[in-house]
Amino acid sequence: MTPVGEALQTLAARLREEDTPISPHVIDPPVAPVLGKLAAAGPGAAAAPAEYAFVVEAVYEGYLLHYAEPRLLAGHDADLALLAGDYLYALGLARLAALDDARAVGILSDLISRCAQLHAERDPDSIPGLWEAAALAIAAGPAASRPARSPRQ
Repeated sequence: MTPVGEALQTLAARLREEDTPISPHVIDPPVAPVLGKLAAAGPGAAAAPAEYAFVVEAVYEGYLLHYAEPRLLAGHDADLALLAGDYLYALGLARLAALDDARAVGILSDLISRCAQLHAERDPDSIPGLWEAAALAIAAGPAASRPARSPRQ
């Protein structure tokens, strides 16, 4: 099993091994996977913390390819960045679906949509906080979404 802290290295290795147009552009990650670690740290990811870390980092890398500087690709053009970003969104969401975590799929799907909206509105300042909040929501799991019950219920 891959350690949670190696989510980016694992993702980079997978992208290299796939032998796609993305493969020649994959570089070693220059940073540690902060959001993936955050998502993997709670009870919502307890069944597969490394997988949750991988998923969140894959989806975040997809976002970066669309809107910012990616961590895992270099020397690519804008068209490849867009396609690679879409691929990483799909890869992450498909792996979450395989974990049967529709709640986390919804969190990340809504986040992707909200980020696109904020970029279209030229208002991306709140996006880093949205990513952190999404990672924390995934970590918290479904129990955090349920209202508290009184002892008599």
